[in-house]
Amino acid sequence: MTDSGRLAIIIGSVREGRFGPVVASWVAEQATTHGGFDVDVIDLADFDVPLVLPAASPKYAGDAYPRPEGMRPLTERLDAADAFIIVTPEYNHSYPASLKAAIDWHFTQWTAKPVAFVSYGGAAGGRHGALHLENVLTELHAVTIRDGLAFPAYFTTWDGGRPLDPTAAGYATTLLTQLTWWATALRRARAETPYPA
Repeated sequence: MTDSGRLAIIIGSVREGRFGPVVASWVAEQATTHGGFDVDVIDLADFDVPLVLPAASPKYAGDAYPRPEGMRPLTERLDAADAFIIVTPEYNHSYPASLKAAIDWHFTQWTAKPVAFVSYGGAAGGRHGALHLENVLTELHAVTIRDGLAFPAYFTTWDGGRPLDPTAAGYATTLLTQLTWWATALRRARAETPYPA
């Protein structure tokens, strides 16, 4: 494992015909080249993530929170992550319900860990969804990274699984470098002192 630990790249859309896996694959390639993390790509379509939640709060129930058995592998991989990149489209000026459900089923898995956003969409490039995610993850005591990536009009600006914009890789490097810094600092802090959530 690298000094910064494990990076979970989360594919937030489970929609038919989604573009998220293409974007996530490219992001994973950039992260591997960057070398700051061991990379784990998590596709929410692979897990049972119901919309109906238990009455108890995951913040207070902790390990006793009654998650479906099919969610166990997802929870374990989120637990193991030291940092996250969420790959999200924009649906009606926000992000997918599948992603909100996965976030809401967890709490401590996000706490005191850095999260960056890579979005894609039409003219706005998914930025509205990323902005909404910043608010949600801040409420869960995560640390959101300022420098994200947005891909407007992805249906015409990608080819062969790669963005046509030659500056995209440079922006990805900036995102990953900031994420590495935060992941290292917060991993050390969590080890030294329990976070006062």
